[in-house]
This record gives sequence, structure tokens and C-alpha cells, in this order.
Amino acid sequence: MDFIEGEVFYVDKPLRWTSFDVVSKLRWKITKSLKIKKIKVGHAGTLDPLATGVMIICTGKSTKLIDDFQYQTKEYIATLELGATTPSFDLELPVDAVYPVKHITRDLVDQVIPSFVGEIWQTPPVYSAVKVDGKRAYDYARNGQEVELKPKLLVIDEIEVLDFSLPILKIKVVCSKGTYIRALARDIGIALNSGAHLISLQRTRIGNIRIENCWQIDPLVQQIENVILNSTKQDGVI
Repeated sequence: MDFIEGEVFYVDKPLRWTSFDVVSKLRWKITKSLKIKKIKVGHAGTLDPLATGVMIICTGKSTKLIDDFQYQTKEYIATLELGATTPSFDLELPVDAVYPVKHITRDLVDQVIPSFVGEIWQTPPVYSAVKVDGKRAYDYARNGQEVELKPKLLVIDEIEVLDFSLPILKIKVVCSKGTYIRALARDIGIALNSGAHLISLQRTRIGNIRIENCWQIDPLVQQIENVILNSTKQDGVI
């Protein structure tokens, strides 16, 4: 491995880790093991702390590939709880409103879901990293300030219902860059004349990279250390 010339790692982001946590962990291990002060390390697409799954991490000169990876199609497995909403549209914040669900049938779900396939306009969550006047939207939201976010045009290629058992709806979503699955959960709840929020989310694919191709963090960190150690020995440094 040549971390300066550039490496690309596929990582399964752990639950409750931020995307920055993953980048920082790998950067720390590489710089410590190589005994250097800094190295470029970046990721191709943020995942919320409460989401898990595929992250692509690039080092050194391979960070130039990040934009290419970001524009590749992404696939998610999302589990929604119908009949309740939260301000963040997921489990980061407690439920703030409840709605009826008895009218929601599988037939109604099958009627509503196709309306979200194709080009759609989506308003990002206020608890998001979208920048407004140089600040992140979540900074305004956490300070109790109102912020108006503009809808964005995006593409959802496919939504498949994997399981439906009130109040739980589990779906597979194949979509473009910039799609907020939390916001999709919000909008599906509204379309069902109820409410909804995300209770789990896993990114299962970016382009051709699937979750099965990904490293867990601890084994990857150990592999990086082993590779650097073996390379140093072969070079006769130690």
C-alpha cells in the first residue's frame, strides 16, 4: 500500500460514528504508523451518525477520485416507523407528534411509493449539514432558529417495499447523490396521510461497491498497521 500516492478503502461505518470519525481514525493510524505529520484522507459521501454501511475512504492523491465516487448511484435499506414524527426525522430527537395509522394498508403503501420514483423535488431536513449563509442548517435548528431550505431536484431510481407490518415499513431505495432518506421518510408519511420517521438506515451500495466488499473498522486499522510494519521491515528501517 502507498498511502501518499493514494489508496481507496471501502468501510462499513459503525453505528453512532460520524463520517468524520471514520476519516480521523484512519488518518491517525496512517500518520502514526508512518511517523509523518499529515496526509490527505477524505470520504465520498456523508452518512449520518445513526446510519451504517458503505463509505469510500481515499488517501493521498486518490482523494482526487472523491467527486467521481460521490456521483455514483447509492442504495439504502431504510426502516420507517409510521404514525410518529421527530424534528430530525430519525431517532436523534424524541417524537414530537403522533398520527393515525389504522387506515394505512399494504394497498395504500403500494399506491403511494411509486410517486417517489423518478425526478422529485425534496426539501432537506433542517437538522442537516446543508449550508445557509455560511452556517450548517443544524446549527440554526439546534439554537432554536428557524431556517428555510430550498427544495432540490434529485432522482430516485427505485423503491422496493421489503416488509410492511404496521407501524413498520422497510424499503430499499436506489437513488442519486444528495438524497436525504430521512426527508424521504417524512414525505412518505405525509403521502400516507400520517407521519413517519427513520428508525434505521444502512447504505448497502455505492456504484459497484457493496456492503459485502467493506472492511470493519478494527480489522482495517490492524491491516494498515501490519502492512506499514511489514513494508518498513522489508526496507530495512527496523
